[in-house]
Amino acid sequence: MTHSFLYIYDPLCGWCYGTTPRLADLAKDYEVEMLPAGLFSGAGARPLDHSFASYAWASDQKIARLTGQTFSRAYQSQILNGERQTLDSTFATLAMTACSIVEPARGPEALKLIQDARYVEGKDITDLSILLDLLSGAGFVDAATLLQDHMTSVEAETSQRVAYGQVV
Repeated sequence: MTHSFLYIYDPLCGWCYGTTPRLADLAKDYEVEMLPAGLFSGAGARPLDHSFASYAWASDQKIARLTGQTFSRAYQSQILNGERQTLDSTFATLAMTACSIVEPARGPEALKLIQDARYVEGKDITDLSILLDLLSGAGFVDAATLLQDHMTSVEAETSQRVAYGQVV
């Protein structure tokens, strides 16, 4: 009997980031199907105002205590307290879909890459150009090319994955 896990996530979800090391551990021994929830994309996207940033930082500190994950000062200052930031996981979710299409077994690695860029390095992963550079620089060149050259097909696949992730 083969065991598999269904992991529903959003790249901007702090709790999802908190579980990233466990996800990597599971993926070593089991098949992990990753589905985006669309929590902070589409209708869930919003400006990252001071009130939500304060709420997020308090939650992030709890997540850090419980999981050992790092929420850096760079993230706090450049993302949560940055100017004109948005809470919109659309491009990060599209990047994850591109990775899932090209190299599905590397999904946990791709999610870790994207989330570490935000929560540790303080990079704005709501910016498509940053995501493309990030993917290319980490060996996800085919996924970056797919995302850049075939955005419409990646968007269609992402919509199907989000819809499925919201009903399972």
